[in-house]
Amino acid sequence: MNPVNYIYLAALLFTIGATGVLIRRNAIVVFMCVELMLNACNLSLVAFSRMHGNLDGQIIAFFTMVVAAAEVVVGLAIIVSLFRSRHSASVDDASLMKL
Repeated sequence: MNPVNYIYLAALLFTIGATGVLIRRNAIVVFMCVELMLNACNLSLVAFSRMHGNLDGQIIAFFTMVVAAAEVVVGLAIIVSLFRSRHSASVDDASLMKL
C-alpha cells in the first residue's frame, strides 16, 4: 500500500476522535476518543517514517504508546473516583470533584 493512504486513514481517525471529544459528555467515551486521536498520530508518525526511510517516527510512536499507557492508568483512576462519588461518568460532574 501507498503510505499516503495511511496518512488519509490517520486524518480520518483523528477527525473521528476530535468529533467524539467535542460532542460526547460521557467521560469513558471522551477518554476512548482521546486514545483514538493518539493512535492516529502514531499511525501518521510511522507512515512518515516509512516515507522517509528512517526509524525516528517509529521510535517516537513507541514512546507515545508508553505515555498513553500511563495516561490510561491515571485517567481510569480519575473516572472511577468520579463514578464512585457521583454515580455518574458525565464530564459535567467532573468540576464538582473538590476536596
